[in-house]
Amino acid sequence: MADLFDAEIGHVQARESRSNDKRSRILDAAIRVFAERGFHSATVAEIARAAGVADGTIYLYFKGKDDLLLRLFDEKMTGLVAEMKAAVAQERSAAEKLKRFIQLHLALVERNPELASVLIVELRQSAQFLKAADRQKLAAYVDVIAEVVRAGQESGELDRNISPATVKRAMFGALDELALGWLLGGRRAALKKTAAEVAEWLVRGLLPADGGTS
Repeated sequence: MADLFDAEIGHVQARESRSNDKRSRILDAAIRVFAERGFHSATVAEIARAAGVADGTIYLYFKGKDDLLLRLFDEKMTGLVAEMKAAVAQERSAAEKLKRFIQLHLALVERNPELASVLIVELRQSAQFLKAADRQKLAAYVDVIAEVVRAGQESGELDRNISPATVKRAMFGALDELALGWLLGGRRAALKKTAAEVAEWLVRGLLPADGGTS
């Protein structure tokens, strides 16, 4: 009896593994197709072909193209938030934490331009995403900046008169525009140099008037 039970568990786990693998293939294929064709031009059939599955298989996991884009965003942002928090935690001062955020953000764009293109360019083409009231993953990512600023103000490292909410929007907006320009401009310049320059002058403006810590 125990052998039969173990065998059944094994079959269930194998089915789940195959299902998860197929879903991952669909998401990876969607990134490639959305980046190459654009969200509006891409079709579910093209994504299915790129993933090596039947068209109908897509609908076993996703409601349609918009839902696929939203789920892709949700899952990828979960990983990016965790990676960013871990990287920032390695730095000691508030200034260095913010510089690390800036440099890593642009490094992630340069490292995976297809994913960056989907998250930065194609999401703007989804009416469903733009209307979504719940975009917690993006908020969590940008809030890393605000959390660092608040802690830096409490420790006296950063100017207490600045607004963490304003800083996070301004800093993320600047990085988003730089990444967008790089993606749409042919990806010619090295973002690493840009990141180093931007990190220096963006963070310098947040230090206390007496100089603070760097």
